[in-house]
Amino acid sequence: MYIQFLEPSNSQTRLDASTLAQIRVRTLGEPSVFAGINPITRLFHPKLIVNMKALVSSFILYLFIFTIGYPQEVVFSDRASQLRSQLLDRANARVFVVAHRADWRNAPENSLEAIENAIEMGVDMIEIDVRKTSDGELVVMHDQTIDRTTSGQGKVSDYTLDSLKTLYLRNGQGRVTRFKIPTLEEALLAAKGQVLVNLDKSYNYFDQVYALLKETGTAEQVVMKAKKPLALVEKEFGEYLNEVIFMPIVDLEDPHAEAWINEYLQNQSTIAFELVFRKDSYLTPTIINRLNHANARIWINSLWDSLNGGHSDDLALSDPDAAYGWILDQGATIIQTDRPQLLIEYLQTSNLSK
Repeated sequence: MYIQFLEPSNSQTRLDASTLAQIRVRTLGEPSVFAGINPITRLFHPKLIVNMKALVSSFILYLFIFTIGYPQEVVFSDRASQLRSQLLDRANARVFVVAHRADWRNAPENSLEAIENAIEMGVDMIEIDVRKTSDGELVVMHDQTIDRTTSGQGKVSDYTLDSLKTLYLRNGQGRVTRFKIPTLEEALLAAKGQVLVNLDKSYNYFDQVYALLKETGTAEQVVMKAKKPLALVEKEFGEYLNEVIFMPIVDLEDPHAEAWINEYLQNQSTIAFELVFRKDSYLTPTIINRLNHANARIWINSLWDSLNGGHSDDLALSDPDAAYGWILDQGATIIQTDRPQLLIEYLQTSNLSK
């Protein structure tokens, strides 16, 4: 027998599925060219060798074209990488849910348990706060003092890490729990690969924070924010801007608010703005249109009334459309909330979850 290669029809001008379907190998009877030739000798016959070479070369060529001719799906190593890619994609309409101090309603705020709950709930980003101990260790704590959130009293900066680890966290009702104060390293490792992390109150010692991010392999998961002009951020934070996502916080009641926005919009790396407004009238159509035209994301906090003109989580309990719906209508695609489960459910019922 011998191998025959069938060329595609001349009517085909490109390699598509119908063309490829015409490429096939056929097994035929012995042709007369091999008649009377020893079977061993046939293996080296020029006719067979040429046909085999053509077959192999054509197969490799068509396999290559077939492979590169179709869009390849991007595969992410983990969920956090996918979320970062979507956040940086200005055309992506995903609405990001940010859990303020993680899931503090079901576990102590800023605790490992609250972080794990938020991840299991399906949030896209957690916000946690960073403080430094007397011996230079970074811990996750919102207040300067530990009175409200732990079984102890005094300033975080007056305690060593070992001393803080002897204390217990309080829950949202002020009751002492069995949970401990986590270090920043413990919190980062709990979130690694699973969720984006907004580190609040860490700007003043970010050199140390960044070293820990590199050590834990979580630098690309982190989002930093600050209420500072661009020139100052570039001076103090500039060396990290190529890796760590930075977003400015703009209080729209500030007389310099629009100037700050315009300044940041000239920097092409500014992908989002956190807007704070006591009255919803401060969030003008001019500002919204300016940000939309620049394809910049809008971050709005639904935490309490003074941050969002009254369109808060508490209002969402009775009228979610007037709270979350209104925020979304302003073009926000990042919402920080104290009720992440409620917001996730709202987005799902509105077909806005991704």
